[in-house]
Amino acid sequence: MKNSTDIKKIVKEEYGQIAKTSAQCGCGSCSCGSNMTVQRQSGEMGYSVDEMTTVPDGSNLGLGCGNPTAIASLKEGDVVLDLGSGAGFDVFLAAKKY
Repeated sequence: MKNSTDIKKIVKEEYGQIAKTSAQCGCGSCSCGSNMTVQRQSGEMGYSVDEMTTVPDGSNLGLGCGNPTAIASLKEGDVVLDLGSGAGFDVFLAAKKY
């Protein structure tokens, strides 16, 4: 059985590799084959094409587990904190709400 240090190391390495690969590829633009996978994954999580194309390049790494801005009842003045492991995709979307 792996201890918490081992698990943290594995998670750090895996997410680090995703970030490195995405940055090299230029995901966020439709010029990358792996970006189509990111777009498909994000679409399956409920993100619209408009949401995926109006954020800064590279912010959608396909690491989400849902679309919180679509289901949250955000109001002007609300504070949004992204505790995810990606590049702030949901924060960019939340910022566009107001």
